[in-house]
Amino acid sequence: MRREERQQLIVNLLVENKTVDLDDLADRFAVSKMTIHRDLDDLEQAGVLRKVRGGATIDAGMQFESDFRIRERLGTEAKLAMAQTALELVEPGMTVMVNDGSMAAVLGEMLLQKRPLTLITNNAAIMERLKGESAITLIALGGIYSAKFNAYLGVVTEEALSRLRADIAFISTPAVSGRLAYHMDDNVVRAKRAMIASSARTCLLVNHQRIGHTALHVMADLADFDAVITDIAPDAAFLEEFEQAGITLTIASTQDPT
Repeated sequence: MRREERQQLIVNLLVENKTVDLDDLADRFAVSKMTIHRDLDDLEQAGVLRKVRGGATIDAGMQFESDFRIRERLGTEAKLAMAQTALELVEPGMTVMVNDGSMAAVLGEMLLQKRPLTLITNNAAIMERLKGESAITLIALGGIYSAKFNAYLGVVTEEALSRLRADIAFISTPAVSGRLAYHMDDNVVRAKRAMIASSARTCLLVNHQRIGHTALHVMADLADFDAVITDIAPDAAFLEEFEQAGITLTIASTQDPT
């Protein structure tokens, strides 16, 4: 088996199980542990996973978020539910900002239901899907392309955002704790903050599994958002924290409305 094929199978196992064990991988592929170590090193350098003792994981850490190619294959039902709920905040004719991320990419495609719209985004997946669509004025933000986030980031992105205004911005986050939203990448944080500053209203999207976790950088106070949407109600202790902070948490229905 070629190295590329073996590494793709490791990625598939990570999508299915979120973690892999070094010994199990060596037995599965009939190769040495050192070979698996090199495979995991390659995938870690590419931003796909983070190595842990005895194996690897795609779970987010304080300074780690898995590659977009991994995240777009995870939690589809939750993303669809949150996107459908977020869509209720949009009316035809609005100017809408959508940030990077696989959750945001799902919402970006759903926005076609609300056209005509002006859509401002740094999300390359949304750019690719919506380019050429009728009744969509697509403003694609430039900058330095990040394969890890499949988005454009940096000074050029932030400067463009400072000269634009939107009716609403949809911002996703990999971590929420207390009344704060976090992210592990400083360039992503700056782009998200620029979107918040350039929008009349803002909506935060967070998977319930990310509530109760932190990352390296504080991105924003939850009070900065007009709406906070998650897919499933978190533990009662977290709900109490939100209530005490005056944060209204909207739970997206995962039931098919039909």
